[in-house]
Amino acid sequence: MPNYRRTWVRGGTYFFTVTLRNRRSDLLVREIKLLRRVIAQTKRNHPFQIDAWVVLPEHMHCLWTLPLGDADFATRWKVIKSGFARRIPHGESRSIEQQMRGQRGIWQPRYWEHLIRDETDYQRHFDYIHINPVKHGWVRAVKDWPYSTFHRAVAEGIYADDWAGDLSLDVRAAERR
Repeated sequence: MPNYRRTWVRGGTYFFTVTLRNRRSDLLVREIKLLRRVIAQTKRNHPFQIDAWVVLPEHMHCLWTLPLGDADFATRWKVIKSGFARRIPHGESRSIEQQMRGQRGIWQPRYWEHLIRDETDYQRHFDYIHINPVKHGWVRAVKDWPYSTFHRAVAEGIYADDWAGDLSLDVRAAERR
């Protein structure tokens, strides 16, 4: 079994990619209201700052900053993933191991995590998150994707409404190629 190494920095800013097991599913956008409720509840119980987030049909990318003195992103993801899965009707295929453990088959195990190192790294990941719906062909313009913090970034003056980003942007973000 692989030895997954995580970088734990209190108050750190992290980029994440979290993916559904079924890469052909539209569950995340179909159940966007539920996902938002679970995230909001998690934030109340385990605070963190959402710097950027995009939800696509079968995966999502986000950039979080944790509170000073706190490096526990793992608990937050566990709460989000399990809270969402508990509220989704059963019906997905599950392995025998998942059945024996009482686990759902909604999420891929684990997730991609990257500690942001500096302002350039932050900006590249921030842009990558927002350009992702265009990159995957869901929309032609970033502003047309409703499940993104892009609209908040426009309101805050970070982006112009017609920002398109750089489609060649390539951060190693656990995307299947």
